Amino acid sequence: MQFIVPQFIDIEDKVIGPFTFKQFTYLAGGLGLAFTVYKLLPKIIAFPLGIGIIVLAAALTFYKINGKPFVFILQAFISFFFQSKLYIWRQKIKREEKTEETKPKETEQAQLIPRLTDSQLSDLSWSLDILDMKEKGE
Repeated sequence: MQFIVPQFIDIEDKVIGPFTFKQFTYLAGGLGLAFTVYKLLPKIIAFPLGIGIIVLAAALTFYKINGKPFVFILQAFISFFFQSKLYIWRQKIKREEKTEETKPKETEQAQLIPRLTDSQLSDLSWSLDILDMKEKGE
């Protein structure tokens, strides 16, 4: 028995002409709101406001930033603008310089284990891997 596996499930269907349902809603809503503003307000106010509404509707419908629709960018902007922000200040603590009495002696410094750098550590890892492969006979 064979089953049909849906493909392209992340792509919205084109419902109304070349537009998805969301795109058509943004475009029709913007044009309808611009027409309502044009009919209700004086012409000197209605033209700039209507043009702004149409531009916003067109951006919501067509414009993408880094592959994401403009509505997500607008939502992030509004939530950032209206959310409370928490600023944390961390005071840097200055360490006191070591005096002669608190400095370790030369013999103690010689006994310290040397630290491996990234390149030394990778070289050591590589050489151990090679020795391991030789022991296995590869």
